[in-house]
Amino acid sequence: MAQYEHLPIYKKAMDLAVYVETIVKGFPRYHKYTIGSELRALSHKILVLVVRANSEQDKRGSLTEVREALEELKILTRIAKELKVFANFNSFECLVLMIVEVAGQNEGWLRSRNPHPLTGGERAYIHGAPQPPGLLNGKGRQYQLSGLCG
Repeated sequence: MAQYEHLPIYKKAMDLAVYVETIVKGFPRYHKYTIGSELRALSHKILVLVVRANSEQDKRGSLTEVREALEELKILTRIAKELKVFANFNSFECLVLMIVEVAGQNEGWLRSRNPHPLTGGERAYIHGAPQPPGLLNGKGRQYQLSGLCG
């Protein structure tokens, strides 16, 4: 199996999975074992799919699965916000920003494998969620999560 620990997307996906584990601990009991377990499972699935994509010759299938899992994770995150299960807004904000980071890296990897990407402007954000300044001002990814989420 190919080495994957060096991949930036793997590192971000690992950070995402660890952060999901951390915030789900603070969910109310009912939501911890329902939506919380779904969030945890999806974050684990994303990590496994990244590792699988790295070892495959044609990565597009696995990277498309990563995209779909990230979309599911975005939807569940939004549902959790609407249910007010996050301990505070900062935990929701950090989760959204981490999802956006992984989604952006996944899309970049997918574009590098697909010489003719679809046009239509798929966006890696959740409606109503805060957006990193680097994504809004068009100057690239200058947004650092390390100072916000911890």
